[in-house]
Parts: sequence; C-alpha cells; structure tokens
Amino acid sequence: MERVPLLRSENQKRRRNVTVLVVLGLFIVTAFMISMNTGYIRLSPVELIQTLFGMGTKKQSLILFEFRLPRIVISLLIGAGLAVSGCIMQGISRNALADPGILGINAGAGLTVMMFISFYPATAAAPVFMLPIVALVGAGLTAILIYSLAYKRHHGIAPIRLLLTGIAVAAGISAATIVMTLRLSPEKYQFVATWMAGSIWGANWKFVLALLPWLVVLLPFVFYKARVMNVLNLGDQTATGLGAPVEKERLVLLAAAVGLAGSCVAVSGSIGFVGLIAPHLARRLVGQKHQMLLPAAALAGALLVITADTIGRWILQPSEIPTGIVVAVIGAPYFLYLLAKSKS
Repeated sequence: MERVPLLRSENQKRRRNVTVLVVLGLFIVTAFMISMNTGYIRLSPVELIQTLFGMGTKKQSLILFEFRLPRIVISLLIGAGLAVSGCIMQGISRNALADPGILGINAGAGLTVMMFISFYPATAAAPVFMLPIVALVGAGLTAILIYSLAYKRHHGIAPIRLLLTGIAVAAGISAATIVMTLRLSPEKYQFVATWMAGSIWGANWKFVLALLPWLVVLLPFVFYKARVMNVLNLGDQTATGLGAPVEKERLVLLAAAVGLAGSCVAVSGSIGFVGLIAPHLARRLVGQKHQMLLPAAALAGALLVITADTIGRWILQPSEIPTGIVVAVIGAPYFLYLLAKSKS
C-alpha cells in the first residue's frame, strides 16, 4: 500500500520535469525567432517568414542564411556543450563550483587555438576542421595537469583543492596567452583580443559542420552515462561498493567534458560561466538525477548563450558586445554568491 503514493509521487515528478524541459525548449524557440530579427538590418516578421520559405530578396537571404542563422546555431551548440561539460565536472568532482572556464580547461584550449591561428596570415585561412582537434589537445593537456596536481593518493580529489588548482593553472595559462599576444601584428592582436573576450567569431556553416560531429557523438554518450554519474555522486567508497569502476568512469567522463569544452572554445572563444550557471539552474528545476539534469542543463546553456549573443548584438548597434562579456556580467556575481554559500 505504501508503494502506491510513492509511485504516484515519482510519476508527478517525472511529468513536472518533462514540462520543465518543454518550457525551456519553448523559450529557446522564442529566443531563436527574436535573434533572427536582431541586427543592424532588421527584418520584419513577414519578411522573416518569406525569407525562410525562399520568397525573400537576395539581400534578405544573404543576411539570414549566411550571417545570422549560422551564428544562432553555433550559439545553441556551444551553450549546450559548455553546460553539459560543466555538469560533468560538477558531478565527477562533487564540487558545485566546477566549470571548464574556472578550472582552466577553456584557457588551455584557447591558448593552443591562438597559437594555431597565429601561424596564418589571416584567421579565415586557418583550416576550420582542425580547430576542434587543436583545442582538444590544449584542453586535454590542461585537464591532465590539473588532475595530477589536485589528486592525492589515498585521498582522491578534494573539491576545494581541485578548484584552487584549476584557478592557479588558468591564471598561468592566461599570463602565457597575454605574453604571446605581444608578439602578434596589430590585425591579429585585434582578433585575438576579441576572441579572448568570448566572441562567436566562426559565424558560418563551415564552423557549424566542424563543431556538430563532436556534440553529436559526445552528448548522447554523456546522457548514456547518466546512471553512472548518479552512482559517482554517492562518493567513491559507496560507488566502489556498488561495483562501479570509479577511477575509470571518472577519467572517461572527464575526457568527454574536455572534448565538449575544447570543441566549443575552438569556435566561440573564451566564454566562461556557462558551465557553472546552467547546471545550477537545471538542478533547481529538475533535481539531482542526471537522467533529467543533463538534458535540462544543455537546454539552459543553449538558452543562456543565445540570449547573451542576442543582447550583445542589439544593445550597442551597429557595434556589438562579445557574448562572453554579457555572460560574465551574469555569471561573475552568481559565482561569488555560490562561493559565499560553499562550506567546503
């Protein structure tokens, strides 16, 4: 008899969580429509619909299909990728403040991408499909360094040690990046400065195709590992007692997080705090279970980045504010709030 109310409660919670995902999806669709009409040259709703169905002018088609739509799609993809990456890092480290930007993963990926594109006379000449691989190398090496410095035998990884190690490594990489920028030509320096601020610079379909395969492979894999992440959240001893190969699963999930963060940074620049804010928002909406938490975080991250990019393009027309700066305006105070609440 006691199981009936319990099952009813679980069904109600599941329906509520599905409703949350649907609402987030509707918000994204709304932001998508607003973003398509945001820019120096405005398209009325009628012109927008006509252009989508191939009945617009050549100028309208060029603006929508070659400039705005690729950027909007990239915003959604990197928002989802960075959010899920942050959710993984918070789960495997049991650290509410973990984030690929704060821990230095983004900085490591950014450094290698900057070194790569600096060898080309123009940034557009850099092989687009090589950028995620280059970023993955930098992000992977940074993650290995942070993991090895934060790990202690017989004690594992303490959340506060991981956070402080990541901040220190990120500071060192940022210093190295600044030193390297001093050797760049004025044209490349302008590009790198904008890129480091978190500008979605790869706004064409080639960059969408370069990023999409990484997310198509890694996101379903991470969603498949949701039950494993639930077990890891119970603590190393409990997870080991339940038969989970803790270190192996942690390394596999860390590799997935690094792959997501590195590939996103390659086309978006250094956008921070997405991996921090989106998982926390999703956790408040759908709870701790990763079967719902991961999709909710992906949707929340996509919504955050597309909203920030739209605001950045609208607020100072015809100029624009890099998306990373808009996200930082939201994320920095939230990070300080979480840091103040942290007890570890």
